[in-house]
Parts: sequence; structure tokens; C-alpha cells
Amino acid sequence: MASNVSFSLLFLCFSFVHFPLFSSQSTHSFPKEALPTKYGYLPITPTSTSAIFYAFYEAQNSTLPLSQTPLLIWLQGGPGCSSMIGNFYELGPWRVTQSLTLQRNPGSWNRIFGLLFLDSPIGSGFSVFSTPEEIPKDQNAVAKHLFAAITKFVQLDPVFKHRPIYITGESYSGKYVPAIGYYILEKNANLEASERVNLAGVAIGDGLTDPENQVATHAVNAYYTGLINERQKNELEKAQLEVVGLIQMGNWSEATDARGKVLEMLQNMTGLATLYDYTRNAPYEEDLVERFLNIAEVKKALGVNESFVYETCSDVVGAALHADVMKSVKHMVEYLVRRSRVLLYQGEYDLMDGVVQTEVWVKTMKWEGIVEFLNAERKIWKVNGELAGYVQNWKSLTNVVVLGAGHLLPTDQSLNSQAMIEDWVLRRGLFQNLPEANVSSKSIFAE
Repeated sequence: MASNVSFSLLFLCFSFVHFPLFSSQSTHSFPKEALPTKYGYLPITPTSTSAIFYAFYEAQNSTLPLSQTPLLIWLQGGPGCSSMIGNFYELGPWRVTQSLTLQRNPGSWNRIFGLLFLDSPIGSGFSVFSTPEEIPKDQNAVAKHLFAAITKFVQLDPVFKHRPIYITGESYSGKYVPAIGYYILEKNANLEASERVNLAGVAIGDGLTDPENQVATHAVNAYYTGLINERQKNELEKAQLEVVGLIQMGNWSEATDARGKVLEMLQNMTGLATLYDYTRNAPYEEDLVERFLNIAEVKKALGVNESFVYETCSDVVGAALHADVMKSVKHMVEYLVRRSRVLLYQGEYDLMDGVVQTEVWVKTMKWEGIVEFLNAERKIWKVNGELAGYVQNWKSLTNVVVLGAGHLLPTDQSLNSQAMIEDWVLRRGLFQNLPEANVSSKSIFAE
């Protein structure tokens, strides 16, 4: 990916100038109103030219004063996939169409909240790295870069300073989200109040969070869904046990490869178009985002060098984090659920990191409220009078199953995902009256 980067671009790291829009003769529509409120590059260290690309959309119709309006941060998974997928294909205010134009998304997550997309880690999407060695190889390094970027972003406008921040993301961000949430709380414990990041909660959609427990569920999930028979189930379970053994021995790269073989076996056994949604006749079309963002006029509009070759997912970043994939961050979620609020949500059709994969690791959480959570009522959730899914919560932990959705849940259920995130943040409907978590200001871990 480094070869794709023209480093004349890097002067933009500290520049937030809006570039000219398309002419009326342009064959690709990027209307003025579709431009982000702010966009550009956020440096990760004072001494490096590496920087995280961001696109921020202010709330369309905030019901609160702007200084109190919640701010959502979205992180894509991968590892190495661009948050512009989330922006232009899932939950942003504008979506790419088949004709590579933009149309409004009525289910955008910035209806009443600010919404910040970060291309992280460096090397993902439009983000840049000065040397491959700077690309993170573990979650602490990812979180360190994100903390620097978020801190820089908050400094861009005084109105950002006291806004409650919610870190959200899906898939492999089931690791990024807890990692940066954990890092923020750890750093805050040693910072003056004026320097802290105002973290209010984290939300993980269809996340890979505790791989050892999650990888052991694919066979039984597919079997009881009717997609494989008992012989295939036994064959898949044998392969899954091999992955678990490699994890327990600490053979991390081999475990990642072995998990890939499990998923490949499941794909071959079922013949599905995608494991991300077993009801789909064709895969998701996130390649539309790549085609759209490689249009010269679009890159120019977003302040990106026109020679930059945009990829939805970076193999370079994926390779850097290869040995990290099967490492658990469950302990970070346990830390967060005691000191913040945690939302987990899954699409019912996801065979990769869906309902079963989430439930199995949540049951093993070491948290004083876990028994009450597991025994809590699973409430029927409706949006505009229509069945949307199920909500289960206890104090600071909430889990939502969204019906009619796969792995890219906001793409499949745009309005319902919007209702979910808004009600959870604002504690409305089935999400209301949750007692506050017991927040401790003292860090129990070394810096």
C-alpha cells in the first residue's frame, strides 16, 4: 500500500481545507451537501508523517445543544478494512449506488448525533504510513494511534471538548473498539480532567472479540440452522478443535491460518454466496465503495491526492496484524462494562460473528453482573410497531439481536440500526432506566 501513497499528500495532515466540487459536466455526482462537515488527516505522533484519514458529519437534527450532542466514532474491521465502507455503504448519511452516485441514507447514524469515521489502522483506506514498520501489530499499538487521532480531532473545535463519545464498530472492530475504550480509560486515570477523552460507552456489532470461544461455534451453528449434516458437523468440529489447540499453545499465526481453513470448509460445505448472511444470493457489494472512491473527482473533493489508489481492505495491514487475529480482548470488555456502558448487537443471519458466536463468549465473562444479565428477560423489540429483534440488558451491558440482518447490519436494516443506536445512547424505550455502571476513576493496571 505504501507504493500507492504520494507523500506530497502528507502536508494535508494538518490541513482541513475543502476542495472544489464537481463541475456540472461531471458524470459522477458528489453533491455539495454530501461533503463531510470536516475531513482530512490526523497525525499519530509529532515525529512521523503517518496519519489517520477522517470524515466527520455533524448531527443533522440534534435535539440537544451542540456542546452536549453525543459523538459516535465508527471503526471498520478487517483487519485493514476502511471505515469508508461504513460511511458510504452502511451507516453514513450518503450511500453509493450501482451507478456510482450518492443517495441519501434515511437510516444514517448522524440523524441526531455527530458521526466520525476513522480509517484505522494506518495503511487502511485513505490513511497513510511513513514506513511499514509503523503499522500496528497488536491492539495496544492500534489503540495508541487511535487515542492520538481522537485527541487531535477533539482539539479541532472547542464544541467537541465535552461531548459524550461512543466508540462503535463491527467485525474485527470487536477487538479495536474494546482496545481503544480500555486505552482511553487507562489514560484518563492519569490525566487532568481537562485532558481526558469523554468516553461514554462502546458498541460492537457482529464482533470478533474472544476468538477461542467463537471459533468453536461454527459447526453447531450451521448444523442447527440446517446448513450441514452431522457428518459435516463432526468434520468441522475436528478442525475447530485444532484452532483452539493452536491458540492455547500460543501459536498465533498458525491459529489464524487454521481458522481461515475452518471458514473455507464451512463455505465449501454450504455453497453459500457469503457466510456474512446465509440468506443472500450474492455477496455484499462493498466493492462499489472502492470504485467510487477511486474516481479522481471524488478523491479531489475529499482532499486526497488523485494518484492515491484506494482499497477497501489492505493486505499490508492484514499481514501486519495476522498474528493478532486470534488473541482475545474479552478482559478489556470486562474492564469496560464495570466503568462504562457496553452494547453488543448482531444480525440474525451472520454465520461469521453472529448471535451464537457472541453468546458463547459473553457467558464466560468475569463480571459481577453476568448471572443477572444471563437471567434477564429477552424483550421483544419493535420499531414503528414492527418486530425488529430482541433486547436483553442488565445494568451496563446490553445485547441486541436484529432480525433480517447479516454481518453488515446497518446495510440490511438501516432504520432499525438507527433506532437501536439512538435508543441505546439516549436510554429510551427498552434501553431506558439502566442503572449506571460502578465507575472507578482509579486505574487498577500499570501504565
